[in-house]
Amino acid sequence: MLRRKVRDQVEVYDVINYRLQRRLSVPDIRGFIDMISCEHYRCVYVGGVKSIHRLDVQGASTQWAVNDQPRCLSVNAAHNVLVICRDVRKIKEFSSKGYLLRELTLPDDIVNPSHAIQTRNCEFIVCHGVLDHDAVHRVCKISADGRHIIKSHGGQRGSDIGQYNAPRHMAVDNNEFVFVADEINQRVTLLSPRLDYMRQIVSRDDLKWEPNSLCLDIHRRRLYVTDNGHTAGRVVVFSV
Repeated sequence: MLRRKVRDQVEVYDVINYRLQRRLSVPDIRGFIDMISCEHYRCVYVGGVKSIHRLDVQGASTQWAVNDQPRCLSVNAAHNVLVICRDVRKIKEFSSKGYLLRELTLPDDIVNPSHAIQTRNCEFIVCHGVLDHDAVHRVCKISADGRHIIKSHGGQRGSDIGQYNAPRHMAVDNNEFVFVADEINQRVTLLSPRLDYMRQIVSRDDLKWEPNSLCLDIHRRRLYVTDNGHTAGRVVVFSV
């Protein structure tokens, strides 16, 4: 968990009793966008204003430029970092050392994408639609080349089943079921691997504010949800 203090820091907690273990500084972050861990390389990646910072378990930090405004991050099966760049509607794939491997431009009707996760067969799950004037708020399955929408869930912004109001962040389990943080509706929705609606995992009754991001512990079947307001926030843990 990253807290904004005099110096931005990652706080490391024990997953059993949630006790603070230590703090790791992230130098020159200049604003925090998202954070994702990589079990393979035993590090975390932190998205800044226009850069990605890699922080290993000993606290050593490196960074590289994205050259666009990064939004949410994910790590794919090849242990590379996927960065969604909302304004230019692109997915950028970087190696763990920060080398740009490729850029994919999303279809024209993917407006204001927030998060992208790559599946085992190299397709992408992308959520998009953030602002009130965005006509469509949904979750889409995109072809491996980034050019075509294969399947989608959602549409016009709303609060009914099958609708979203700012789908902000996602998590995908080993069977490719998709958890979606529906920010303004204050809920987390579960979708099947085909993006069919399954059920609501977290409701507004479980939260104080809005769910901004998700982290799924696949081994312990725990879903960590950041529940943030304007001046306060917390992490809520659910068994799934």
